[in-house]
Amino acid sequence: MRYFERALELAERGRGKVEDHPLVGAVLVRDGEAVGEGWYEFAGVQHAEAIALAQAGERARGATLYVTLEPCSHHGRTPPCADAVVEAGVARVVVGALDPNPVVDGRGVERLVQAGVDVELLDSFEARRQNEAWRTWKSLGRPFVTYKVAVTLDGRVAVPGSRWVTGEESRRRVHELRAASDAVAVGMGTVRADAPRLDARDVGAARQPRRLAFGRGPLPDGSELELRTGPLDEELRALAADGVQSLLLEGGPTLATAFIEADLVDKLLVFVAPTLAGSGLRFVGDLTGPLELSRLRATAVGEDVLLEAYVHEP
Repeated sequence: MRYFERALELAERGRGKVEDHPLVGAVLVRDGEAVGEGWYEFAGVQHAEAIALAQAGERARGATLYVTLEPCSHHGRTPPCADAVVEAGVARVVVGALDPNPVVDGRGVERLVQAGVDVELLDSFEARRQNEAWRTWKSLGRPFVTYKVAVTLDGRVAVPGSRWVTGEESRRRVHELRAASDAVAVGMGTVRADAPRLDARDVGAARQPRRLAFGRGPLPDGSELELRTGPLDEELRALAADGVQSLLLEGGPTLATAFIEADLVDKLLVFVAPTLAGSGLRFVGDLTGPLELSRLRATAVGEDVLLEAYVHEP
C-alpha cells in the first residue's frame, strides 16, 4: 500500500497550516505509475484531490485515487471533491478514513458509489491518528485532550531532592508537544506550587499555545495564565468554540483524575524515568473503575521511555 503511505506523507506537508481544516493527501495512480499528487495546505487553495486531478489531466480517467480522508460532497470554500473525482473518470478510490464532519460523514463515499466508482474504505488508524485533534473537535465539539506526565518507574511524579523526574531529551519533547498544541493547561495546585510558564521554548515554535489554569482563583500576581473556573465539560466546549482543537494537560494528579473521571481524556503520554522514588504522589488518584487503554506503544527518549496509549481512539 505504498501509494497510500505516500498520501499520508503528502498530507503532513500541511501540518500547522490548515487551520480549521483537516490534513489531506492524495495520489492518483494509473498503470502502476503515480500521475498526480496533492495535499491541502491552507484556506484559499484547492483540496488535495483537485490538485492531484489537475496534475494528472486526462490520465486520471480509469486511474485509482488514494486519499487519506473521504472526499467532501458539499459546497464550501471549494466545489465538492467527490463530484470532481466522478467527472474526471476515476475508476477506483481508496479512502483512508471517513470524514466525521456532520456535513460530510459518509456522503462523499456514497456519492462515489452511486456514480459507479469502486470504493475501498481502509478505516486506517494512521489516517485517523493524523487528524486526531480535528476529528474530536468536529465530532464531539471539544478539544482532543492529551494528558502528559513524567513519572518514576514506581509511578511517582517527583523525585526527592531533584528538580526533574525525566531527562533533558524528554523535557525537550514536552516543549515540542506544547508547540504542536493549541492550548496547554495545569491545575491551580500546580500553579501555586511551581508557577509554570507553559510556553514552548527552544524548539523554534511558530506560535505559542494558549496557557490555561483550571480551578478556583485567584491567579498569583504576575501570572500570564488564563484562569478557567467553570465545569470542565463547559470550559472545553467554550475553548472549542474559540478554535482550540488540541489541549495538552500537564496538571498534577488532582486535575488529571478529574479529567479522567469526567471521561475527557483521549490520550495518555507517560514519560517514565529509570528511577525509583520510593514515596510521593502517584500520577493519577483513585478512580471509580478501571480504565481500558488501546494502541499502547513504547518509544525510547534518551534514558527514558515514552508510553503512549489511547482512552478514545480518534
